[in-house]
Formats: sequence, structure tokens, C-alpha cells
Amino acid sequence: MERPRIVVTGGTGFLGSEIVKALVAAKRFEVTAVDINPPALGTETFSQVRYVRASVLDAENLSKVFIEAQPAIVVHTVGVYPLGAARYTTKGKKTVFEINVEGTRNVLDAAKECGAKGLVYTSSVAVLFDELDRDFRHVDESWSTGRATLTYGQSKTIAENLVLSANVSDFLTCSLRSAPIFGPNDISVIPTIHGLINRGESPWIVGDGTNLIDFVYLSNVADAHVLAVANLLNSGTAAGEAIFITNGEPIAFRNLCVAIWKEFDHFPRFEFTIPKSLAWWLGYGSEWLSWATGSEGTFSRGAVKEATRTCYASIAKARRVLGYEPKVSLPDGLRTSCQHYKKKLNGQKRDESHRLD
Repeated sequence: MERPRIVVTGGTGFLGSEIVKALVAAKRFEVTAVDINPPALGTETFSQVRYVRASVLDAENLSKVFIEAQPAIVVHTVGVYPLGAARYTTKGKKTVFEINVEGTRNVLDAAKECGAKGLVYTSSVAVLFDELDRDFRHVDESWSTGRATLTYGQSKTIAENLVLSANVSDFLTCSLRSAPIFGPNDISVIPTIHGLINRGESPWIVGDGTNLIDFVYLSNVADAHVLAVANLLNSGTAAGEAIFITNGEPIAFRNLCVAIWKEFDHFPRFEFTIPKSLAWWLGYGSEWLSWATGSEGTFSRGAVKEATRTCYASIAKARRVLGYEPKVSLPDGLRTSCQHYKKKLNGQKRDESHRLD
């Protein structure tokens, strides 16, 4: 019996490569990874996957790639997430919308044109949580979107709406709203929180530090995508649905930081609390200083708001519809991720010492 063919856009990226790995491990699919970047040679899945270089912004070429691959299901992971201060400004907004919205439109068109049965979209909790002035406690999929104030959340909301509105009887779609993802090769969560050590900011507790936030380990998100692929190929109960994917373990932001620092044998010698209102003004001053000096600071009003609010979602629907259950716990995932980052840092130090020699 011929195995269903699956195309993964962004298939060599942080999440995409993990989804490819999970699909191969399932031993039920033939996988084609589409990306503008080549795969990492020597990976365990390299010989079992067909890799094709293509951009989601090149509609004509993308269509040719999809027609050749003949996928039953397309998994669309390509997206751009502004890092640092850019997250809280409109800097790079045109590029974000071009890739996240127009790229998604092109993928949908190519998937329908090639006769695919459906598409699984990698969305984000940002469609809801990027409304920075609100707290979100134990939210579910019944909460309405459309009020995101940040570029990323706005772009992901539009893209998600495109995907879900494309759902019809012969082309099934679903959207997986992932929490911020951490794991090996993470360039955001672990490096950012670890970076507070070198900047001498680990003693700072902004707000009361008890606000709960959601994260999800890399392989758990990949598992959810494989479950969604299988669902659209079989029961189709996920069709037309948006589904939150997290680790199901909300954690106080301060506790998360301390847990990460512990893996690097760092323990703040003292702590002091900066009230949220004062932190806001400090962030405002930092933004002006960054503007005056032309250097990008890490402290801003947006960063303060994000670090002090409560944001976590229920995964009851993911469990009910997809049969999703996080296999890697938050503590285990943090430990593995930090160990990987520690090796990377040690490798950089060795390279620097060799250059000095």
C-alpha cells in the first residue's frame, strides 16, 4: 500500500526539521521538505527525505514543486518572528506580512492546485496573546481573535483566517496555535533568558514574578503536527479548527528564569523587585536612549508588559480532537535544551581561544 505523501514547508528550519523527523519516525509517510535553505548534512533523516529548495514567495516555482511532489497533506511551518526590540515596533512589518501572509496564501493556492487533500498550518498563541495590554488565563479556542497589537500576532491572525476559511469538504485545513517553542537549537527562549546573566540582570524581578506563562517543547509541537496530519487523512475531526498546543504546564516567569539559570550553575546572589509601573518608565527611557545612541537595547515598554502579564491556554481541545499529550515535560525539556546550548557556548569559547592562539 502506497504511503501518503507529505510536504513540509520550512522543512529544514527549527520546527520544520523536527516535524520531518517525527513524520519519518512514524514510518507511515513519504516526506518532501521544501525550504530556501539546504538540510544539515549527516542528520538521521537526511537519506529518507526528499529535499527541494523553493521559496514560499515564488508562487510559480512553488506550484511546480507541489505538483511534482503530489502531497496528500501539506504542513506549512514557514514564518518569520521578529526578535528583540523589533517585536514591539513596526520595524520589518512589510517583510513579516509578506512571508507570513502572502507566503501562506501562495502555499494554500499551490496545495489546492496540486490536488492535496488538506493542510496543517503552524499558527501561534500570538493570534490572541499579542494583545499586550491584557492577561489571558486558561483561555480556549472560543476566545475571539483580531485584537493583536503586535505585527507578528496580526500577521499570524490573517494567515490563520486564510487557512481556516479555505477548509472545504475536499480540502481540509486546521491551525495549530503553538506556544513559544524551546528546544535544541532554539534561538529565542533559552538564549534570551541566559543572556540576562551576562548583562547582570538576573537579580531583577520585574513586577511580582508570579505571572504564569506557557511554553512548549520542540518535539511536543512536532508530535501535534503528525497527529493533525493523521487526523485530516482519516477522521477529519480537526478540519476547520484552531487548536492550542502547549506543554500544559504554565509556569511563573521568574521560576522559568531561575530553572534555566540553574542549568548553567548560576544563582543570583541577591534579588530586588522593580514595580511594574517603574519598570514601564525605565523601559520608556531605555527606548529613548536606544533611539539617541542608535543602539538596540533589550529593555522596553513592550518587553516589560510581556514579562509581567499572565498568558496561558487550555490544551483540552488538543487532547480531545487530536489525542495530543505532551511526551516531554517542561523540566526535562528545559534540561535538554540548556545542555545543548551549553555545548554550543563551550564550542564558541574553544573556537575563540584557537583564534587567539
